[in-house]
Amino acid sequence: MIIEALVMQLIEAFKSLSYFGIFLALCIEFIPAEIVLPLAGYWVSKGDMTLIGVIIAGSLGGVAGPLTLYWIGRYGGRPFLERFGKYIFIKPEALDKSDQFFQKHGGFVAFSGRFLPGVRTLISIPCGIAKMNVWAFSVYTFLAMLPITFVYVYLGVKLGQNWKEVGSILDQYMLPAGICIVLVFAIYLFMKKKKKKSKSENLSVFLNKDKR
Repeated sequence: MIIEALVMQLIEAFKSLSYFGIFLALCIEFIPAEIVLPLAGYWVSKGDMTLIGVIIAGSLGGVAGPLTLYWIGRYGGRPFLERFGKYIFIKPEALDKSDQFFQKHGGFVAFSGRFLPGVRTLISIPCGIAKMNVWAFSVYTFLAMLPITFVYVYLGVKLGQNWKEVGSILDQYMLPAGICIVLVFAIYLFMKKKKKKSKSENLSVFLNKDKR
C-alpha cells in the first residue's frame, strides 16, 4: 500500500507537467503504465487533457522507458554473460545463436512481448543483450505501444472514476492475445523451416540425378 501511495503521488506530481508529465511517468519503468494510462484517460474525461495528446505522449513514453532497459542489457548484460555465463551453463555459442535469432526476428519479439503481462517490461533487456538494432527496437515497440496506449486511455475515459478497473480488465485479454501472436509466429517459423528443408531435399535429389 505504501508503494502504491508513493506511485500515485508521483503520478499526480507529473500531472502538473501535462503531457510531458505523462511521458516522464512512463519513462520510469517501476511506475506501471496500467495505472498511468487509465488515470490519464480519467483526466481526459474531466477535460484536463485531450485524447490524442495523451495517446501520443503515452506511446512515446512507452518507447523511452523500454529503451533504458535496452541500453542496460546492451552495455551491461552481454559483457556480464560473456564473462560469467559459463558458470551458469550459458556458452558463447548460445549467445551467438541468440544474436542471430534477434537479428532475424527481434522486431517480432519486441512487438509481441508488449502484449504479455509480466513480460512486457523485461523483454527489453534480452533485446539489448542481443544487440538488436536500436531503431528497429524503437519502431516495433512504438507500433505495439500505440494501440495498447489507445485502449488503456480510451477505457479510462469510458470508466471515469472507475479507471482503476481498466488494468485488471485488459490483462484478461492481453495474455490470450499475446499467446495467440506467439503461436502464429511459431507456426510461421515451423512452416518456413519445413519449406526450407523441402527445398534442400529437392536440390539434393536433383544434384544426385545429375551425377548419374
